[in-house]
Amino acid sequence: MSVTPSELDERKYGRLLAKTLPVAIKSEAENERMLKEVSRLMAKGEDNLTLEENALLEVMAILIENFEREHYSIPDTTPHEMLRFFIEDRGLRQSDLLPVFGTSGRASEVIGGKRAISKVQAKKLADFFGVSAALFI
Repeated sequence: MSVTPSELDERKYGRLLAKTLPVAIKSEAENERMLKEVSRLMAKGEDNLTLEENALLEVMAILIENFEREHYSIPDTTPHEMLRFFIEDRGLRQSDLLPVFGTSGRASEVIGGKRAISKVQAKKLADFFGVSAALFI
């Protein structure tokens, strides 16, 4: 939930900022500190957060994302490699993907890299694995 500054109670938000001290993350220790703060807020439950807590959470998420993008880059992988990774990581079998591909032959061809992953299949895979379709395109 994105919050605009005019919606915030400045005093409440100021107290949260003073307590949390979000800054540009430069070290692993600072990243861990921010992750703990995010976890603390998330433990309250999304529906139980104030507007000010939501705003702070958004700021910390951006700071964490920027640090991790710079320090934990994911090597380029092909859509087929991503698919095989998710299958192996979750202990799935080819037959588990029949709802996505329709037939075992098509699933085998796609998983084996003999057939490209279509946009429709990429969207179904994204829903199936709970990730972005961009990983499969």
